[in-house]
Amino acid sequence: MKMKLRLLIAAVAVVLLTAFVGLRSTGMFDRGIEVTDDAYVTADFTLVAPKVSGLISKVAVEDNQHVRAGDLLAKIDDRDFQVALQTAQSEFEAAQARLENVRAREGRQYALIEQAAAAVHADDAALVFAGQNAKRYEELSRQGAGTEEQRQQTSFSQRQQAAIRDRDSAALLAAQKELGVLASEDSEARAAVGRAKAAVEQARLNLSYTTIVAPVNGVVGQRDVRVGAYVSPGTRLLAIVPLSQAYVVANFREVQLKHMKPGQPARVSVDAIPGVVLAGRVESIAPATGLTFAPIAPDNATGNFTKVVQRLPVKIVLEAGQPGAAQLKVGMSVVPSVDVGARAGEMR
Repeated sequence: MKMKLRLLIAAVAVVLLTAFVGLRSTGMFDRGIEVTDDAYVTADFTLVAPKVSGLISKVAVEDNQHVRAGDLLAKIDDRDFQVALQTAQSEFEAAQARLENVRAREGRQYALIEQAAAAVHADDAALVFAGQNAKRYEELSRQGAGTEEQRQQTSFSQRQQAAIRDRDSAALLAAQKELGVLASEDSEARAAVGRAKAAVEQARLNLSYTTIVAPVNGVVGQRDVRVGAYVSPGTRLLAIVPLSQAYVVANFREVQLKHMKPGQPARVSVDAIPGVVLAGRVESIAPATGLTFAPIAPDNATGNFTKVVQRLPVKIVLEAGQPGAAQLKVGMSVVPSVDVGARAGEMR
């Protein structure tokens, strides 16, 4: 009986121990803290590349150097771009001169139109006088007071004056139509000025692109640029890593995310900095597992399927002003713990 009792007690102890281990693994007995060691420090670093081609004439930074936004990083030989800018400016000045010439001709054309209109008015007056004179001699000829030669002479003068008026009227019409031609030339000249101005701006921009500056505050990394190297648009020169804006990407198991929400407090210990614990908070949880975005996704519709607990990336941002945060480097391993029992923004 004693042996059976002992075996029964041992069996119950084994069952209870197994149950305890199982429940402990689910987090039932902890205070709502989820921990993972699959986490790393990262930052949204910026790759710096030129916008124009050329030879590097100057490199102003060293490896791992701290820079501020706007600091000079490198310089491309700008002599070709200086010449291009001067050429574009000369073309712009020439286009402006052509436009001014067209507008001067247009002003002169208005004067010619006025002159032609005055000639037509004079022709009208002369034609009226010639008509009256021809009529008078026509009457005198019928009365026998005038000679036939005088009648013919005045009639000829009338027809001649009419021809002169027709000629001057045609000249006035041609002068007026010339305004349309000049208006077309003016539009073309203004378009040429616009193109030349745009070319100057582009040349000035290209010249400015020869000076490569830091886009953000950070630390220089992956510096591949060297003096004398030929670079083209898109060539990676270096990277700027904003360590002051570093954050943690922690890959938690899916079963750990049941109560995890953005805003919950977190503590981050860094493997490389023993004894330092940084405060942070959950900013966001990825919409899909890392496996979802893999180039070759697994096909689970097979007969030998094995269930594997998936992990989802969780972004944890660090509180500003912490002394230990200045020692972080991108890629460092960390161990974050998230208080999933706390409300967003609450520390327990």
